[in-house]
Amino acid sequence: MTIRTRKLFGTFILLLWLIVYALLAMAAGGQFVVGRGIFFELPYYVFAGAAWLPVAMVIIRWMSKPDPV
Repeated sequence: MTIRTRKLFGTFILLLWLIVYALLAMAAGGQFVVGRGIFFELPYYVFAGAAWLPVAMVIIRWMSKPDPV
């Protein structure tokens, strides 16, 4: 698979991942965190704001692999 094809697929996969993750984080936050006070909300928002990054980094690393020669 060429790098251009991987970037095309990776872009769609990354977009799909972000949409699904945002909806799940929003649902979990609304169900378990909102209204319980700042000591529950702040750590959740920090964690939820950064938890999507490892998956995105793997996708971007895969997209950036050089073409086999």
